[in-house]
Amino acid sequence: MPITEVILMKRIPLKMVRTNLLDIPQYPLPAGFRIRLFEKGDEHHWARVETSVDEFTSEKEALVHFNKEFGPYIDEMTKRCVFIENEQGQVIGTTTAWYGDLTGDEEIAGRIHWVGVVPAYQGKKLAKPLLSAAMNILADYHATAYLTSQTTSYQAINMYLNFGFKPFITGPSCQEAWSLLEEVLNRKIVGYL
Repeated sequence: MPITEVILMKRIPLKMVRTNLLDIPQYPLPAGFRIRLFEKGDEHHWARVETSVDEFTSEKEALVHFNKEFGPYIDEMTKRCVFIENEQGQVIGTTTAWYGDLTGDEEIAGRIHWVGVVPAYQGKKLAKPLLSAAMNILADYHATAYLTSQTTSYQAINMYLNFGFKPFITGPSCQEAWSLLEEVLNRKIVGYL
């Protein structure tokens, strides 16, 4: 598919689920990088990374969201939020091994949440080690995991598929979403739940 069609791809929200947290793919970090857990006061690092990947229009807006979503759970963040640092100790990536209610039946599942790598570091083989680290944490607390994304994040969707996540169908738009992704990714996507 020509790149212009990919850029213009319809944005459709979607969910993915991994029905177990066994046999998590493991990827080492490239030399010069390290993974560490969130420490109290790291909110500004999270806000900077998430703003850099266009999740927020400003770091101030990101901090407001962080404080609303995670502020009451800072102690849990120290066990569940993962950062990647470069050789200079600068945080350049993050994700959170969080939790939530996938189906609305109040059964809590693990959740891969807020994955982001600063654009200057994208394509440097950091996302897979970041995801491995977060999923290892989830496996300590949960039997299953899910995530939310959108069709425009097709490269991330491809990685999630390779990590054993499968489509979770929540409505009619999901069929269109996964059909688009099969075309863009040039792969058959099976396991619709």
